[in-house]
Amino acid sequence: MPIIKSISSMRNRTREITTLAREKDEPIYLTKNGEGDMVIMTIDHYERLKAQSELFEQLGVAQSQSAAGKKGITHAQMIASLRRRAHA
Repeated sequence: MPIIKSISSMRNRTREITTLAREKDEPIYLTKNGEGDMVIMTIDHYERLKAQSELFEQLGVAQSQSAAGKKGITHAQMIASLRRRAHA
């Protein structure tokens, strides 16, 4: 469930904001005059979201390539390629 706070209620309460973000491991949505204004989250949470977004982007590219009829490589070919890189 999202955490929503008004900016004015958070003045001079940086420690509370950072503690809340770490304990809940959720973004904190800040509003200004009743409208969404900012999102605060821990770096770890941000990095996970970023990695997930990049993965989804790569999957989208792979799906497009597959739909266009482009052939990929087999699992065995991929394993052989990884082994060559590991031993190089």
